[in-house]
Order: sequence, then C-alpha cells, then structure tokens
Amino acid sequence: MPASPAAEPQTPDFPFRIAFDEAVAVVDAVASERRLQPQTVSLSRAHGHILARDVVATLAQPPFDNSAMDGFAFRHADLATDGSPTRLLLSGEQFAGPDAALKVEAGTCVRITTGAPLPDGADTVVMKENTTLDGDIVVVRIAPKPGQHVRRAGEDSAVGDVLLRAGGMLTPARIGLAASQGLAQLDVVRRPTVAVFATGDELVEPGMSLAPGQIYNSNRDQLMALLRAEGLEPVAFPTLPDDAAQVTSALRHAGEAFDLVLTCGGVSAGEKDLLPELLQRRGRVRMWKVMMKPGMPLLLAEGGTLGPALFLCLPGNPVSVLATWLALGRRLVDGLQGRQPRPLRRARLASTWTKKHERLEFLRGRWWIDDDGVSWVEPNPADGSHRMQAAADSDALIVLAAGPRDYASGTPVDVLPY
Repeated sequence: MPASPAAEPQTPDFPFRIAFDEAVAVVDAVASERRLQPQTVSLSRAHGHILARDVVATLAQPPFDNSAMDGFAFRHADLATDGSPTRLLLSGEQFAGPDAALKVEAGTCVRITTGAPLPDGADTVVMKENTTLDGDIVVVRIAPKPGQHVRRAGEDSAVGDVLLRAGGMLTPARIGLAASQGLAQLDVVRRPTVAVFATGDELVEPGMSLAPGQIYNSNRDQLMALLRAEGLEPVAFPTLPDDAAQVTSALRHAGEAFDLVLTCGGVSAGEKDLLPELLQRRGRVRMWKVMMKPGMPLLLAEGGTLGPALFLCLPGNPVSVLATWLALGRRLVDGLQGRQPRPLRRARLASTWTKKHERLEFLRGRWWIDDDGVSWVEPNPADGSHRMQAAADSDALIVLAAGPRDYASGTPVDVLPY
C-alpha cells in the first residue's frame, strides 16, 4: 500500500517532541548499537580515519641515546673547573646512521651530528657554534650543562606506553607517531556508506531554468559538502518527487545498499510529508521531532523492511539541514565509528540577544579570537531557517539553552564551528 502523509501520533511508541538532550541520548544509543567494524588500512590511507584499537609502544622512543645538535660529544667531567676554555682531542666521528661503536676516553671528544647515537662514555654534547677547531684539538669556549643536547632513550615513550587511543581521529602527527613505531598499517573503523536524497516537487537542479513556484535544490549539495568535510564519500541520488510509490522504491533501494540514508524535506506533518508515515509503517522510528530551532521535524529510524540502513530524515529548510547535521547528524556518524567526543568550544556573545521561545536554538554567528586570546561570537540577526545568506556569512552555530532569556553582551555560550 503506498504511503500517505502522517498525522502527528496521539500515543507514539517512540520518543516524540523530545528535548535536545534526550535526542542526543537516542543518537548515542543507536550509534552504539550499530557500531561499524574495523578494517586495516595502510598509513598512506589512514588520515582522517577513526582508530579502532589502541596503539601500544613496542619500541622506546628514542630507541637509543642520541645527539640533539651538531657538535661534539664528550665527558662533562673533562671540562675545566675554573670556567676557562677546555681543549679536547678529536678522536673520531659519529654521523646519523649506523653506530660506529666509538668510545670517548678522558680528555677526548667525538664529532657528532643531530640524531647520531651517543658514543659510549660521552654524556654531553657541545654545539659546534660554541667551539673552535685547532687542528685535531676542539676548544670548548662555552661550556654546556651536564647532559645538555642529549636525547635519552625512552624519554618520549617507553615500551608498553599507550601511544594512541581507540576512538581518536588519525591526524598527520598521529600517523607520524605510528610510523615511528615501524607500523605500516593501522586498524581503523570502517567509514559509513551514505546515500543522500532531497525531496520535493518544487526542487530544480542548479544550472536548469526555474518555472514559477520552483527553487533550486541547495540542500543536496550542501549536505554532500558537509559529509565530504568529514572524510566520507556520499552518493547523491536524484531528487525525489512527492510521490509515495517513487519515494518508497528509492528508499528501499538505498536502504539495502548503504549504512545510512540521509533525506532532506518531507519529514513534517504536511500533506506531502511522506516519510514519517512510511518509516512508522515499514521501519522502526527511534525518535521524531526534537525541541530545537531550527530543525524540529528531524526523524531517526531503522529501515526495517526498507533495508538494514539507518534513516536520518532532516527538515527541508536549508539552515535546518545545516543545524541538524552539525548538531545531531555528525554525532551519529561519529558514534557509528566510535569516535571520541569532539571538544566543545566556548565564546562570549559580542552583542545582546533576546530569545523569546522555549526551544534550544542554534543561532548563526561569526566566531573569532581577539588579540588578548578571548573567544567571541557575533550573532547574525537573520535567524530564519530559510536565510542561507546569514549561514554563509557565519562560521559557527551559537547554542542558546532552552527557554526564553535576555542574553547580555559578554555572556559565555557554546559554539559549533563550521
């Protein structure tokens, strides 16, 4: 039977019209239930992935005592005690690379380069710039401290240290750390496969001509860009018309082939909002409608007979797509990969703001840090969920707590940069 528009349920058997914190808990629970499996990738392909297992050191770093400078290695006890220049006999050279197995005797030194193994008997390195060379005699003009310019074995990490924690995103520095352990591959969590749909008879693809009553489909390209920014490779499907049979067929196809199906529009309770009824009938709705602004009609469901995918249905207004993705959609994708929580950012409001409604709000704003290191955010007054110019002029969502309130300039708030 084809889907028909859904009226709001009178006694829903799923969370309905819930507070934002409740929605976060639902998203986290669903993501935990659907955690994706690990896969092994080479270091060259690991950037941006989420680590699946801890990386434990099997090699001390540095693996041996070595020089932090180009200069001369010697025994600190051989320095003149009265502060006068010390003359040492140059007995050999140790460059970075194979250990030459040299030994520093009393009154001698060895030429050494950065990263070279410290010769046996030496405990200090003097910088080349603080010496002069007189034939085979090195004159130490400025005496270093005991042990200066020596990197000790294991001072960065010891065998058994946990170097990287599961759930962390692999940054270039973390990949370099793994490489320093001799690892050529890492176990990461598989990234989710994502299908993207926009719905609505009014939508026309960019580059085509508009007829009266039509608008360009901005949601799909915006959402695709947001997903790619997270390292995902989403697949965009053709725009879905407001036709129950076509919507059902397309979503069933995607639900069998992808981990996550994202839709934009058709998720409220209007005459052509087909998704709520379809997912209540064919799937398992985990929540519908969140007390947030913008983005209240958001729906999360398991596909059921539409397939094993999760369905995250976002509202149709473009700013609502941005806000619901950043606030809840991204959290779902993070949770599917077991990613550690992203740190919250804080800033002070740069101007006053009056909030008149009950819902938690994600206001658009411009975020910066001043010359004194203080974080600020300037709210954009164009706060309608259709006002994409304001979203484009901004670079952060300002989180305003549930309930009416007058915010004074300087009030600390949470921000979600984008």
